[in-house]
Amino acid sequence: MNTKVIAYLLAFSLLLGVSDVAYGASEDTRYLVKSSSGFWKKSFGVRHEFKEGFTTDLTDWQLRVAKVFGVEVVPVHKLYILPESPVVQTGQANSNDTTGKRPLPSPTRPIPSDSLPWGIRAMYNSDPTLVKTSGGADVNVAVLDTGVLANHPDLTNRIAQCKDFTSPKTPVINDKCEDKNGHGTHVAGTIAADGGSDGKGIYGVVPEANLFAYKVCGTNGSCWSDDIAFALKTAADNNVNVVNLSLGSDTESTLIKDAITYAVSKNVLVVAAAGNDGPYVGSIDYPGANPNVIAVGAFDSIFDIAEWSSRGLNSESKSYVVEEKDIEFAAPGVNIESTWKDGGYVILSGTSMATPHVAGLAAKLWQVDADDPDSATRELLHLPQFSTDLLPPGDDDASGFGFPHL
Repeated sequence: MNTKVIAYLLAFSLLLGVSDVAYGASEDTRYLVKSSSGFWKKSFGVRHEFKEGFTTDLTDWQLRVAKVFGVEVVPVHKLYILPESPVVQTGQANSNDTTGKRPLPSPTRPIPSDSLPWGIRAMYNSDPTLVKTSGGADVNVAVLDTGVLANHPDLTNRIAQCKDFTSPKTPVINDKCEDKNGHGTHVAGTIAADGGSDGKGIYGVVPEANLFAYKVCGTNGSCWSDDIAFALKTAADNNVNVVNLSLGSDTESTLIKDAITYAVSKNVLVVAAAGNDGPYVGSIDYPGANPNVIAVGAFDSIFDIAEWSSRGLNSESKSYVVEEKDIEFAAPGVNIESTWKDGGYVILSGTSMATPHVAGLAAKLWQVDADDPDSATRELLHLPQFSTDLLPPGDDDASGFGFPHL
């Protein structure tokens, strides 16, 4: 019997009973199959297609089949969301419940401890007369994270698009972005919370921006790089202007790297967390370490860099030129209050919390009339009138150009 016939017989056996197990897998079973063959796509199933091949979840049996027939497969990287601190609840949607069971809806609207958190005020130059924020109209900001509570009072009018890239059986589900973790909702609130229709909620940097809520991470905070990469491409193809990535990994994913290159070619500005592995030089995470991405570190309310905020290699590169593994900015990232998955509010710390401050500012200053609006906006943020140098002075490993704000 020739090799081709054997291959068809083996593939047929996969289709009969093994593929369904693969698609339902929750362990580290995701692989990039480096082939464009329709035969292998049909045999293994396709999650996402890329120029290098396609991704899918494979069982041990399928991996053995691939090896026998010389099909190259490589594991798909995982990334993780980057909160540094435990959740501190401030405004609870159902504070009347004391049973420990699933609470009933409360008739009382949760109220944040501060409608203008200290980080938001800092972005607005700590203006003591500030009552609410403004800006971001007609600018599209994508949050690639654990999802977003789309019916949160302070976010519901901001949601322009909602997609889930994490379902094991369906690669992309439209109009669904449920957030069972809370991280993505928190990030989204810092960017675009609009206080709600009653004005009693919290405000983000740009309360008029359009939010594209792309769920790319699971409830446990882990995120497959192929889902992130495909979501990045989707964002670029859907006219997103700014992408927020409050997630990271010690190693670079080629899938995400290629997707960033594609997004930048479409004039998308990508902003990512530097990571929480400091204070060690060079501890910056990817994709923030990619020079095509704005990497953001974190500081506290007295403008001291958080010890845990990852550092770049700025001291070893050319000053004020963004290179591989450079930190570009630092922003408020310690004790940040924002929206939460239950309709209330919580306080979190991390470079994940710093990143949306910069993404929001980029949306507010978006240079829509420039030939390359992403590059023009990024260069604008570098200017001394927008970025204040932080200690230590100069283009340092912790804060790069400094703190960008109005």
